[in-house]
Amino acid sequence: MSSTLLEQTRAAHEEVERLERLIVKDLQNEPASNKERLFQSHRVRDMIDNIIDTTHRLVETYEDKDNARKDEIAALAGQTATGTNVYSAFYDRLKEIRDYHRKHPAARVVDAEEEYENRLKEEPEIRFTGEEAFGKYLDLHELYYDYVNSKFGERIEYSAYLDIFSQPEKISRKLKCSRQYTEYMEKLLGYLTDFFQRTEPLQDLDRIFTKVIVEFEEQWENGKVVGWEKDGLENGDAPSEHTVIDLDYYSTVEELMEVGPEKLKEALAALGLKSGGTVKERAERLFLTKHTPLEKLDKKHFAKGARGPQQHRDASKEDESSKEIALMEAKVTKLCDLLDETIVRTRENIVKKQALTYDEMEAEREEEEAEADTESDDEEQQIYNPLKLPMGWDGKPIPYWLYKLHGLGQEFKCEICGNYSYWGRRAFERHFKEFRHQHGMRCLGIPNTKNFNEITSIEEAKELWKKIQEKQGVIKWRPDLEEEYEDKEGNIYNKKTYTDLQRQGLI
Repeated sequence: MSSTLLEQTRAAHEEVERLERLIVKDLQNEPASNKERLFQSHRVRDMIDNIIDTTHRLVETYEDKDNARKDEIAALAGQTATGTNVYSAFYDRLKEIRDYHRKHPAARVVDAEEEYENRLKEEPEIRFTGEEAFGKYLDLHELYYDYVNSKFGERIEYSAYLDIFSQPEKISRKLKCSRQYTEYMEKLLGYLTDFFQRTEPLQDLDRIFTKVIVEFEEQWENGKVVGWEKDGLENGDAPSEHTVIDLDYYSTVEELMEVGPEKLKEALAALGLKSGGTVKERAERLFLTKHTPLEKLDKKHFAKGARGPQQHRDASKEDESSKEIALMEAKVTKLCDLLDETIVRTRENIVKKQALTYDEMEAEREEEEAEADTESDDEEQQIYNPLKLPMGWDGKPIPYWLYKLHGLGQEFKCEICGNYSYWGRRAFERHFKEFRHQHGMRCLGIPNTKNFNEITSIEEAKELWKKIQEKQGVIKWRPDLEEEYEDKEGNIYNKKTYTDLQRQGLI
């Protein structure tokens, strides 16, 4: 049974709304592990793609290029293009529906909500190699072998390659202009792009690359792309500044002749043109380049051994090829910046593996898998804790009798600790020796002695400290009066008397 165009439009809008609600519901669940995060991201990515496809279909429907939607709306209003009676059209459609259900008596309405809810439990198939460890590390071994066996590469360890593969500017420009390097960069860019899309499916890579291209075009025009700077001297591609003559300032050959024969000769030689002849011939030859590109000039104007039109066209193609390679390098650099943490983690993992035997690596891998399985099992089990009891050492709520025995429902607040709450008498008594309370006492300038136990108010602590100081001031030992000194003759004096006699030179 074919549904009407309006019904298809309504169903498409409903599907978009359901998918949007489903995306919100899925993102509200915080994933507990990296694996769950990847599953969630890929589910959301698939739903976003479905929304985009459905929206494109809706746009085509509303554009109504074949006027099908317009005719159907007119039919609903009782107007038909062919003049058919609206009631006849209604009964024809009703007959089609009855015939359909007569032929398919087992047809039932599918619960769309249940079908959509099941999508939240899906685990999308994400392909990773064993070395990638489900997106935790990069697997660049194949590219590493291509690098060390190439002319532009060098014999280094895999761990050292992980340090330099993201720095293409270190390779000589001459070695980059080869087919082998181009294929290597295409392969590297393809792998990094694929890995990034597998590990970060919600990132808009097209928008990221668009921004990279815009910045690259601006830098390329200014000759500021790292590793591809246009110095104009490396291959003789461009004349130096003192040989350039700006032809925009000259409208006739006669005006150009006033520059002089020597400057005309230098300008012609820099462009690869013949520099001989009279001043007028030189000016005419140079004036040709004002409106005609070098690659379109006749061969007779070029000097022997200099670049002809075909060579200039080849140079133009070579420049385009260099630009493509430089753009690939810019994209690789951007991806490496986005994957910086993964690259560091991969390097650390490789260095650690180099110090392990095969048996140790296998044992570590099995241990990681066991831990992942244990975490997933624990997450699936919902802990029943209606009384909101504290968790014990085993991650489960403590028994209620123990909760009551220790008085964990009783709250003690300490103003010295910043009004921090302590639950239970035991925790409250213990906190006087802990760092938080000691730090609070230090801030008040009061020693944290036994005298201040059970005191949680700042004012009470200050008053007690004042009383203690006053009491200590009465019975305090005074060294100037009570400290004893003895002279050579054995006479005993207190500190004050001994100091005064010593100053007078009497002892």
